[in-house]
Amino acid sequence: MAANRDLAFTLGIVCLVLIRGYSPLPTTSQLAETNSTRPLTPRGFMTETFEFPTEDYSQIEENPVTLPRNTASPYEKTPKRCDYNSCLDSQIPCAALATSTGCLCPGFTLHNKVPNTPTLKSVSWNGSEVVARWCAPHSYVTAYIVKVGGQERQRFRKDQRSGGLGDMDHNTEVCVVAVNDAGDSERSCLMYPPRDSSLPLTAGLIGGALGFLLLLLLAVLLWRHKKQRKQEASISMHDTAETE
Repeated sequence: MAANRDLAFTLGIVCLVLIRGYSPLPTTSQLAETNSTRPLTPRGFMTETFEFPTEDYSQIEENPVTLPRNTASPYEKTPKRCDYNSCLDSQIPCAALATSTGCLCPGFTLHNKVPNTPTLKSVSWNGSEVVARWCAPHSYVTAYIVKVGGQERQRFRKDQRSGGLGDMDHNTEVCVVAVNDAGDSERSCLMYPPRDSSLPLTAGLIGGALGFLLLLLLAVLLWRHKKQRKQEASISMHDTAETE
């Protein structure tokens, strides 16, 4: 029995040796080559091949996208204020200046709003009559009314900034009002100043000085005339004496 077991063990070892000889086991280098060519994939996941779509750049070149251009360049000059003086007569309306030159006008109230108050600048005597001067408000105006002592004295056009009022007493209140279809503005008033009391004295002094100079001139002329007469008389007497 022992001999049979030994024989069977020996035959098994021989068979294993023969099988290994015909089917060699993979070496470590072969395993490394195999693993390097095939990516590792975790168990439980399916391997899929993804293809990334390529962009068709020819369409972009044929149909380029046009970006909106910024029309407001920081280097462009900002509009200037209109050359409009609200205190001068016969000014071109600021709206007309803005339309023709692109300038900026100050804000104006509309025609359906009562005008803002004008500014009465001066009331003075110009040698023949009293003249009032004012500045227009930033409003729609159709006319100006100047009142003297609370009563309407003169009505002026919308483009006028001064006007004659005739003669008036001193220390009289003079007011200007702006008018349009919506109504009248508030008043802007000044007192017509009293006549300067020193003016007659000054005029008298000037007249006296001129009179004195005129008298002095006449005296000098008279003295020269008399001196010339004496010289002529002496020459005549000398000639007579020589003749005798």
